[in-house]
Amino acid sequence: MQWRKVREAQSNVIFLEKQSELKKIELVERDLESKRLMENVIPLPQDQQERLSEIREETSKLMHKVGFLHSEINERVTRLEARTEYEKLQKLLEEIEKKEKQIEKKGKSKGGK
Repeated sequence: MQWRKVREAQSNVIFLEKQSELKKIELVERDLESKRLMENVIPLPQDQQERLSEIREETSKLMHKVGFLHSEINERVTRLEARTEYEKLQKLLEEIEKKEKQIEKKGKSKGGK
């Protein structure tokens, strides 16, 4: 039974390796195709070049805003997690202090008898 599981795991690993190799080949092919297309660029009229430049600038600005918002969200999530953890620890501390008081009362009531 174990040999069978080992064989299945080995064949899964081999399959995944082949899949990753194919994916790498596909990515290289896409990259080569993109480079080929970039080399065969057809010159655009001036107005289209300006419009394309504007689009690139707008895209760049949007990407900066996206990055900023992503960072802000991560910071807020981190702060929220920290606050939640702090509140949990505060509650746990209060429970521990209550238990300690109960134990002290029991100790005193037994000692006083």
